[in-house]
Amino acid sequence: MLLTMLMLLPQEADEGVINLLVRYFNEGGNFMWPVLIILILGLAISFERVISLNRADVNTRKFILDVKSALDESISAAEEVCANTRGPVASVFQAGLLRVDEGIDAVEKAIVSYGSIEMSFLERGLIWLSLFVAIAPMFGFLGTVVGMVQAFDAIEAAGDISPSLVARGIKVALLTTVFGLIVAIILQFFYNYAVSKIDRIVVEMEEASIELIDSLVLMNASRPVSESAASSGGGDT
Repeated sequence: MLLTMLMLLPQEADEGVINLLVRYFNEGGNFMWPVLIILILGLAISFERVISLNRADVNTRKFILDVKSALDESISAAEEVCANTRGPVASVFQAGLLRVDEGIDAVEKAIVSYGSIEMSFLERGLIWLSLFVAIAPMFGFLGTVVGMVQAFDAIEAAGDISPSLVARGIKVALLTTVFGLIVAIILQFFYNYAVSKIDRIVVEMEEASIELIDSLVLMNASRPVSESAASSGGGDT
């Protein structure tokens, strides 16, 4: 995405994109370095979140059906299914099943508590990503303002308003804003992707927790849980 935007900028025919990027970076001045550091840290957090969230995303419907089938055998069998499945839904299920002997109320409290913990794990690093999205353009604007001040200082020192001097000063000043906005756009894309992924996982976790409670109620009433699994799974496409 960054390279695509840079290709839209005017460039000489024999100058590559990488060389153009390096030249503009050097012309941008000292404020280009904070923007570059923000981009590197932001991409590191973004890639880590994308990998972690994709690993946490499992086939929730299949997992629920497996747990319900295991509950017809025993609680231990259901716990084993949870232990062998990755993701926050399985962790919340396992936390609830460990409190079955204490009653349904204890199971609900365990689900709520561990659900909050899993939420914090899913949202880890997003506050920094949000911060980087906000401050990248700010560093760009600050670099532009400082560059404009330096440009007018150069005009004052020269004692003459030369078009080439003014144009060069304004160009250098605006480069930090361009790069700051590009970095913010890139990181905003990853931030929105992570937030949408987390929202979907949380919804699945809440719906699955309700089904677990209903299944435990059926089990306490000595009714087969697999029947509820078949009826609930019949409406899915």
